[in-house]
Amino acid sequence: MNVLIRTMLLGLLVLGSFLVITMAQGKQKTGLSLSEKVRNLHDMNMKKALLRFNGQKFREYVKSAPRNYSMVVMLTALAPSRQCQICRHAHDEFTIVANSYRYSPTYSNKLFFAMVDFDEGSDVFQALRINTAPVFLHFPAKGKPKGPDTMDIHRVGFAAEAIAKFVHERTDVQIRIFRPPNYSGTVAMLTLVALVGGFLYIRRNNLEFLYNKQIWGAVALFFCFAMISGQMWNHIRGPPLVHKNKNGGVAYIHGSSQGQLVVETYIVMFLNAMIVLGMVLLTESGSQSDQKRARILAIVGLLLVVVFFSFLLSVFRSKAQGYPYSFLFK
Repeated sequence: MNVLIRTMLLGLLVLGSFLVITMAQGKQKTGLSLSEKVRNLHDMNMKKALLRFNGQKFREYVKSAPRNYSMVVMLTALAPSRQCQICRHAHDEFTIVANSYRYSPTYSNKLFFAMVDFDEGSDVFQALRINTAPVFLHFPAKGKPKGPDTMDIHRVGFAAEAIAKFVHERTDVQIRIFRPPNYSGTVAMLTLVALVGGFLYIRRNNLEFLYNKQIWGAVALFFCFAMISGQMWNHIRGPPLVHKNKNGGVAYIHGSSQGQLVVETYIVMFLNAMIVLGMVLLTESGSQSDQKRARILAIVGLLLVVVFFSFLLSVFRSKAQGYPYSFLFK
């Protein structure tokens, strides 16, 4: 009987030890409780709208359960040594979204914005099998991220408005973007007006240049180049300077007819200017009395028109998928 009691006591002791070890391992595995996670995230969010996570914090607040909140995470590489030309701009736009949500009436503990820099969380990049930046991911409150939870920045860009739309599609949280006031345009306009006014005042006794047709023609031509190249679209939509293509390189031409990059605007403006210059040279060649000079102007003008129109057609072909025609370049 004593042996049986001792055996039962020993079994209970072993079982109790096993339960204690299991509970300790479970607590170590889960880390913080749900209430602790939400409280800590809320406290951090009160100090900074965009949370900055390393690998440990990412696993603790984003990957591990329990979690009743959604996380929108930007994976980036801000260090200059990484040579990510668009990461800084993407970070600025993401910060605008986070601040707009943090100080909006719809703010709650159901959605948080965070970022992971490669130099602070390279293990996160490895775990998610990501080898490029920037990348915007949505981690839902329940379940694992799916295909649509990765923002397609190659198609929609990464302007604050595009990120807010992505967040609304994934979380039903609508964020109204509030950009910080930018007085650089106003200051530039006032400076330009002051310079022009001062110049006219200095030349007030000799304003014959205002009747110069070449000057007004150049101004009108520059205005036309700016409008047909998409400068107004850039002013309204605020696209990025450049972005990364699918191979990880820098793309200067947007791959869709629904988008445009800032650098692309200046490329198209330059191509149009060269075509116009070629047409001007062709026109001038017909009014030259010197046959040799006329021939040179005609050849140079024709080359300019043919080469740069081919480049312009190539740009259009890359944006209008399926367009069958090309000239010198594909």
